[in-house]
Amino acid sequence: MTDASIASLIASTEAGDTGAAETLFASLYAELHRLAKRELHRSGGAFSLSATTLLHEAYLDMASRDAPRFPDRARFMSYSARVMRGVIIDHARNRRAQKRGGQFELTALDTEVAESTPDPAELSRLSDALDELTAVEPPLAQLVDLRFFCGFSFGEIAAMQQISERTVQRNWEKARIFLRRTLNGPLDE
Repeated sequence: MTDASIASLIASTEAGDTGAAETLFASLYAELHRLAKRELHRSGGAFSLSATTLLHEAYLDMASRDAPRFPDRARFMSYSARVMRGVIIDHARNRRAQKRGGQFELTALDTEVAESTPDPAELSRLSDALDELTAVEPPLAQLVDLRFFCGFSFGEIAAMQQISERTVQRNWEKARIFLRRTLNGPLDE
């Protein structure tokens, strides 16, 4: 599907056309499923969520919100990545609460899986840092979502945003520096 037809579907969806919303979701389903797989992989892959479950939970979350505006495919994919990240963090928090006795249940647990489970606090810190970046520099936060969470190359992002690849690379470095400072404190370089 071309970017022009996706933009048309996005515009119709924003106008309240539920049929257009369903067509948009169906046309981007394969790409969103790939994004869900990548999100789970980046989160350590030790969750009981499947990519399909993550994608559907993210869709339900996005459908329940007041219609956000997506002027282009890049912003839609960036928003989708953010929603999936939130679903993963919520799942990790709930799982951590269960481990601490929230829903007491005896089970056998493979220690390798338990040790590789990402720390919900770390996921939460990363999410907070990205939210802070969104408040300060929304285009940089969108770039992080597109590059890190959606897996787009610098060239693909440049084409989507109609800017040079070098500009995308410079903005990527700015975003990385901001996130590193936010997560680790000032750089000593």
